Amino acid sequence: MTRFEPAVLVLEDGTRYTGNAYGAHGRALGEAVFATGMTGYQETITDPSYAGQIVMMTAPHIGNTGVNDEDQESDRIWVSGFVVRDPSRVVSNFRALGSLDDQLVEQGVVGISGVDTRAVTRRLRDAGAMRSGIFSGAEAALGEAEQLAIVRSGVQMEGQNLSARVSVTERKSIPATSERIGSVAVLDLGVKDSTLRYLASRGLDVHVLPQSVTADEIFALHPDAVFYSNGPGDPAASGDHVELLQAVLRKGLPFFGICFGNQLLGRALGLGTYKLPFGHRGINQPVVDRSTGRVEITAHNHGFAVEAPIDRVFDSPAGFGRVEVSHVNLNDNVVEGLNALDIPAFSVQYHPEAAAGPHDANYLFDRFRDLILATKAAETESK
Repeated sequence: MTRFEPAVLVLEDGTRYTGNAYGAHGRALGEAVFATGMTGYQETITDPSYAGQIVMMTAPHIGNTGVNDEDQESDRIWVSGFVVRDPSRVVSNFRALGSLDDQLVEQGVVGISGVDTRAVTRRLRDAGAMRSGIFSGAEAALGEAEQLAIVRSGVQMEGQNLSARVSVTERKSIPATSERIGSVAVLDLGVKDSTLRYLASRGLDVHVLPQSVTADEIFALHPDAVFYSNGPGDPAASGDHVELLQAVLRKGLPFFGICFGNQLLGRALGLGTYKLPFGHRGINQPVVDRSTGRVEITAHNHGFAVEAPIDRVFDSPAGFGRVEVSHVNLNDNVVEGLNALDIPAFSVQYHPEAAAGPHDANYLFDRFRDLILATKAAETESK
């Protein structure tokens, strides 16, 4: 008979949800957010964009396919804590190498199960994402007032620059896996492994660079394009990355950004960013590509967005020419993509590389490849 040990999830507004210890025992602190994907829990917890967050899965049954080495988006779990309703008691999948519970324990990730995740989701939708804590083991015995004080002493997500926590510290390179067309410099702000595979499959030698890299160091590689990855933190706290991107745009190199990279392109173009009440996280967000009118079901993981007019072409406040909002979220009209009309640069807020799917937006990697080829052809003609 399974022996359950008590645990509690505490939100900074004082709301408490009791459950059972899951994964490692102890204390976890972070911003509480919910993810609506019914599949892909392993991709979620190993996505560096979730650094600093306690992630709750809204799907009720988690862990049934176990864990494997193929579905990881990085070499470790990044979530600060993990919340589920019904953890699977058995693992049933031919690729499974172990259980989710065991992996959480091995990597010291504190979780909680048996929680009414519907109630927590409704609370976060009403009140917004907020600081939170999971307490289990000896930490579960702390008084309610002490637990709440610990949660409220945690840092807010706004104003945090987390890039150094998730980025590589040294350059690494991945060769093209199809007919080579050039190379791309990837600023690692929390890049996922699937992104690198998709870039390499488009004929690009991929140079993954630390987030501290300088413009001169990038240009010394003579890349044919530059890519900014997804990642955690507040884009308003990444001024150095914005200045770096402006140098890239002035150089005329083709640019593609995903998620955090989209927010930083917005800032480089002179636009503002803001924090969403509870963010978009999951694999079922409808987004319209305004150039084609096609509605895509997309994967999301972000808590910030770009401020830009969606009803017209506008001039970049930073002097980079005309810009248009290329994609819009059909749930709430949030900007989901930017397209620069006078320089070779575009970005999307969502995840076309989502390994767990959907793959509706994977064509964006082809669009990036076409932009690189078109830019190189134009340069050849001008010589």
